[in-house]
Amino acid sequence: MTTESRQLPMTVPMPGLPDRVTIYEVGPRDGLQNEPTAVPVEVKAEFVRRLLDAGLDTVELTSFVPQRWVPQLGDAEELLDLLGPLGTGRQRPVLVPNERGLDRALDKGVNAVAVFASATETFARKNLNRSVGESLEMFAPVVRRALDGGAWVRAYVSMCFGDPWEGPVPVGQVVDVCSHLMDLGCDQLSIGDTIGVGTPGHVVRLVTALDDAGIGPDQVAVHFHDTYGQALANTLTALQHGVRVVDAATGGLGGCPYARSATGNLATEDLVWALDGMGVETGVDLDALVSTSTWMAEQLGRPAPSRVVRALAGG
Repeated sequence: MTTESRQLPMTVPMPGLPDRVTIYEVGPRDGLQNEPTAVPVEVKAEFVRRLLDAGLDTVELTSFVPQRWVPQLGDAEELLDLLGPLGTGRQRPVLVPNERGLDRALDKGVNAVAVFASATETFARKNLNRSVGESLEMFAPVVRRALDGGAWVRAYVSMCFGDPWEGPVPVGQVVDVCSHLMDLGCDQLSIGDTIGVGTPGHVVRLVTALDDAGIGPDQVAVHFHDTYGQALANTLTALQHGVRVVDAATGGLGGCPYARSATGNLATEDLVWALDGMGVETGVDLDALVSTSTWMAEQLGRPAPSRVVRALAGG
């Protein structure tokens, strides 16, 4: 009788890919923000610690939004107090929607922040209660003050590939919003497929258009949701066109409280499995990551969406 052995990917390098990719882990913030049941802050802190122990050096911790906007993240200060120092060389960004959010973050000693804009008017209104132009005006002092204080600043742009109310989003419209944000001085741009409708050709067109506008792939991160099963294919395409930073959420957690069609993020485990198989270094321990996802799924009372977690954890 034979015993079935656990399978791991054969390492076969693929031409055109980078030697190393930085994974920007969004599980504690984007992954948990839409959970209907409150997750205890102690569980969130343990989640972050486990992610760091698995080798993820960039972990987005939380969002300094008003609790009435996103109740799940109303414990931002308490979370940072529980975590304390996270060691040198590790980035722990937080999302800040406005100057008040920035003040709260800076009071806690945060040195990396992110602002969150929309490529479409409808989502800007639903998410920030402002037009695109008004939201960019709101972010200008946030970015300036953060940079003046020595913080690293990321700009998210959502609905870059499609919008549930407006439909397909013109590439030029996306580039225009991205350019305005990068002109403020942001260090990195994350382009988001919030409802997961993008496909590889669309990714190439947008990354190329951004490069033509002076925003090179070395400044760009990609943030794909897996609604239609395209997140990993889109990510691979972006990497083949110079992108080196990928947003992902452990277990494939995620969603958006203001767009019901936004489902889970690209699962970090699925990404690491693929990159390991192609010989691309991430610094992430896949076994530790799967263990973390399995533990977090127990806390949430449901299985992790990640296919790799289900395969390696046996269910």
